[in-house]
Formats: sequence, structure tokens, C-alpha cells
Amino acid sequence: MKKKRNKIIIALTLFLIAIIIKFNNELINDVMFVISYIIVGYEILKKAIRNIKRGKVFDENFLMAVATIGAFAIKEFPEATAVMLFYQIGELFQSYAVDKSRKSISTLMDIRPDFANVERNGEIQKVNPEDVKLKETIIVKPGEKVPLDGIVVEGKTTLDTKALTGESLPKEVVEGNEVLSGTINLTGLIKIEVTKEYGESTVSKILDLVENASSKKSKSENFITKFAKYYTPVVVIIALILAILPPIIIKDASFSDWIYRALSFLVVSCPCALVISIPLSFFGGIGGASKIGILIKGSNYLEQLSNTEIIVFDKTGTLTEGVFEVQKVEAIGITKEELLKITAYAENYSNHPISLSIKKAYNKEIDEKQIIKTEELSGLGIKAKIGEQDVLVGNGKLMQENEIDFTKCDDIDTILYVAINEKYVGYILIADKIKEDSQKAIKDLKKNHIKQTVMLTGDRKSVGENVAQKLGLDKAYTELLPDGKVEKVENLLKEKSQKGKLAFVGDGINDAPVLALSDIGIAMGGLGSDAAIEAADIVIMTDEPSKIVNAIHLSKKTMRIVKENIIFAIFIKILVLILSALGLSTMWEAVFADVGVSIIAIINALRVLKVRKRRLT
Repeated sequence: MKKKRNKIIIALTLFLIAIIIKFNNELINDVMFVISYIIVGYEILKKAIRNIKRGKVFDENFLMAVATIGAFAIKEFPEATAVMLFYQIGELFQSYAVDKSRKSISTLMDIRPDFANVERNGEIQKVNPEDVKLKETIIVKPGEKVPLDGIVVEGKTTLDTKALTGESLPKEVVEGNEVLSGTINLTGLIKIEVTKEYGESTVSKILDLVENASSKKSKSENFITKFAKYYTPVVVIIALILAILPPIIIKDASFSDWIYRALSFLVVSCPCALVISIPLSFFGGIGGASKIGILIKGSNYLEQLSNTEIIVFDKTGTLTEGVFEVQKVEAIGITKEELLKITAYAENYSNHPISLSIKKAYNKEIDEKQIIKTEELSGLGIKAKIGEQDVLVGNGKLMQENEIDFTKCDDIDTILYVAINEKYVGYILIADKIKEDSQKAIKDLKKNHIKQTVMLTGDRKSVGENVAQKLGLDKAYTELLPDGKVEKVENLLKEKSQKGKLAFVGDGINDAPVLALSDIGIAMGGLGSDAAIEAADIVIMTDEPSKIVNAIHLSKKTMRIVKENIIFAIFIKILVLILSALGLSTMWEAVFADVGVSIIAIINALRVLKVRKRRLT
């Protein structure tokens, strides 16, 4: 860009000297215009010739080449040079704008690790992160990036997670905590046991997501691409007719006058303002979202989000913390310690938040040799063989299906009923907590004209309805199995308007079928969740439901800017095209209609980068 800028400065200086000083010898002036033209126009001419050879004739390079060479042919040297000079100034401005947009996601791309310090045979080796294997131990010193996902096995520190989440507050980690690749170690030395190879790590998946975001184009971008494809050849033909036909059929008409009109017509017709500003608006929107921890996989999803009418939420980990704690242990025929132990053994291989809370409450080493087998029963619970005991742990439906005589608990929190050898032995009461900003998020979504907010959960009716009432949700469907969630979403899809969209917000782990079925799948708290990054169209990198409000506002702002640019550019171009054809405008007006409109559209597109993290209404 620096080289291009220097060329423009030199060419502009020569152009201004020729315009202002006006040497007595006209030839000197013309030579200065030609030199100025060659300095800034050589690359454009070269591209035009190369594209013609490839069969790609009708593009902006061709239009600029024909218009300026034609102007030279009718001895309009200042206009010819000005067209190419100001076109290149517009291109420079575009490069600056794109660079500015790219910088908005540059911090995210900086998460790519350069190396990993791995312990091998008692030595520390600096290797490529892709060469580190599972279960190997890596060492991360203060100031270094965490290269791979893993568990801290030694040391404690604080991590800078801003590049992943958009949050500036450092995160403290100690032994046993999970750490994610792409974060930066700030204070202490830590040793990490690798749990995912580089190709499956958080950093790798996020980088892949960001790098491929531009490949999924919006309807507006596809429209502009098709528009330019057919529009450009049509205006070239019209310009050709304009240059040849009137002088033949109109008495005393001058060929040079009508050629000049046709050349002005060509300059105006260049679709740069649309071709540049529309993708730039979407790119800026995606970049702006990444700054606040929202990853959008493509501009098509950003466009669809602006038409959202219904938002469907999963409950656990989405509207609630998903961090369960054992509140009560009620044992029958055995001790509370025995009940907690047998439940922890049954839940040992599950990573569900409820299972983790049970193991945390048990807080003792589990002898996995005693666990003969476990089977997860979707929407019901777990069936396990622990030593000689057949164990059932789950909801009331599980007890009923296995004809277990049990006492139903009326508490509204999550309840795990436990049976050993077909005999009911008690229950464990577990509570989840509603996220701090969930209520605010629902309230703000309604202010942003979302017609329906719905919650789907596999939890009991009393628990689900209690959460829905506290948050002010329009509807809540409870005690749903995965196929039940799919059925409910299918019914809700019928309730939206033809242009309206339905977004589903979940944790991306158990809700992959619903994420895929919805118009827009949003993964909440997607950090470290492979399924979230794979299945969702949009990933909220923090656990804040309020970020959905930011994303919707950003999408609406982007679409508003896109529409403004389309209407403005087309209106000005049509106006000046008509004036050019009638001979009421010169090539200077044509330059404004092309380069000037492009610059104004680009400046307008850059507004989308101004993103705030707080509520946007």
C-alpha cells in the first residue's frame, strides 16, 4: 500500500503542475499528463489486458482502460489522467478500509501459537504445536501463548483470554483447571497435560472458522456479484451505441462530442461503489463482532440474523450457569455416604454438569475397576453395573419405565432418583443458577422486536416453568427428549413469517440436531466445545446471553448500511448516466459518480466497525 501511495503522490504532483502552471508549450503539458497517467494507470492497463486474455472482459479495469484511452484519443488529456488518478485514489482508500476491517480481527488471528515447549525424556524441547501428542506435558512460561488445550497439572497463573472472548479481565487458573489454546500466560509458569491435538484444539478450530467466514456470502453480496456480471456488458454496449448511432442519425452531430459522452457514460457505469462497499460492510460486521467475542461463520448468517423473529433457548448452560451443586442427599435403607458414592461411580464417565457436581460432592478417588459398564439413556439418566450391583440414576421417568416403586419429590430443582438392584434407595437434589444477565437479555431481545422467546429443556416441568417465569419467556416446553426438541422447533418454524428467521441458542453439545435444523444456530459459551464450533453458525465466546442482543443489533446495523449504500450508489449513477447521455455532464461529474460515490460508500461501510459491548437498542 505504501508503494501505491507514493505512485499516486508523484502522479498527482505532475497532474497538478500541468493543470496549474499550464506551460506555453501544449506538448509539455500533454507529456506530463501522459507520464502521470502511466505512473498510476500501468497496472490497471496490464490487468485489463490479462483479464481479456482469460476471457474476463467486462470488469472495472476494462471500463477504466477503455474510458481513459478513448479520452486520450479525442485529446481530452486532463480528463483521461484525472479519471485514472482518482480511480486509483479510490482504490487506495478501499485498501485502507479493508486493512482497517482486517485489523478488527487481527487480535483474534494472533492467537495462532508459534511453538510448544514439551517435556520429553527429562528434557524440554521447543517443537511445532502440531507435533505434540495427547497426554504429553507442555510448559508455558509467562508471556507465552498456550499452544494446545489441556489440564493444568502443576503451577498456577492468570490467563489473558481477550483474544478468544473479548473480555479484558484475566482468568485465574490452578492445578486441575482446563486451559484453552490461544490464551496468553501472564504471571506464573504452568505445566499442562495436552487433552487435544492441534488439529482438534480450540485455536485451530477458531482460526479455521474465521479464515473461512468470507466464503459464505449473503444474498446481498450474491446479488451484487450477479448484478455486476450482467450490468457491465449492458452499459458497454449502450456506450458503444451512444458513441456511434447519434452522429449517424442526427444532423450536424459531432463524433467527438458523442464519443466524449459515451466515455463519461463508461466511467459512471463502473460498479465499484457496490462491488467494494457491500462485501466490506459484511466483512466489517464480522470483524466488529469478533472484537466483542462473537464469531460469525459467514455474512449469510449475519444477514439472516437481522430478520430473526423467534429465538429458542436451551436451558442448562445457556440461560442458567450450568454449574450444579448438590443441595440435599436423601437416603433410604443405606447411608447418605453410600448413596453419594454409588451415584458418583455411575456418573463417573459422564461430563454432564450434573455428573460433575455429583463427583465434586463425593470428592474421593473412584476405583474404576468396580465400574463394569455404564449406559447413558437419552432424556432419562444412566444405567450402570457397579461391582455386583445394578444401578439406575435419573429422573422419574427412568424409575417408572423400570417399574421402580419410588417416592416422588415435589422440589422444583433437579432431582436424581437412585435405585440399586431394582430397589429405590433415595434421591439427590441438585440446583442450577440462572445467569446474571439472562433476564436482561430476554428483556432487551423483546425491545429489539423479537416476537417470541422460547425455552426447550429436558428438565422437569416445575423446574423449567420456574426458570421461564423468572426470565419472562413467552413459552417453555419441558421434559423433552432430543427428538422432542426437534419436533418443537419444526412446529415453531411454521409460526414465523416467510422472511422471518428462527434462531436456536444452545451449548452445541447435546443440541446438534436442533442447531442444524434452525435457520441460525448459536452456540452459547462455545469455548472448548468441539460440537459448538462445528454445529453452530454463530459462536458466542462467553457465557453471556446479552451478547445475542449485540449480535442482532450489529446485523441490523450492517444491513441498514448495505441498503443505504445500494440505494445511494444506484441513484447517483443512474442520475449521472442520464446526464452524461444527454451531454449535460462532463467527465469530472463522471469521476465523482464513480470514485466519489465509492469513497462515500466505503466511509459509510466503516461505521459498522464501531461496536459497543453494552446493551444496544
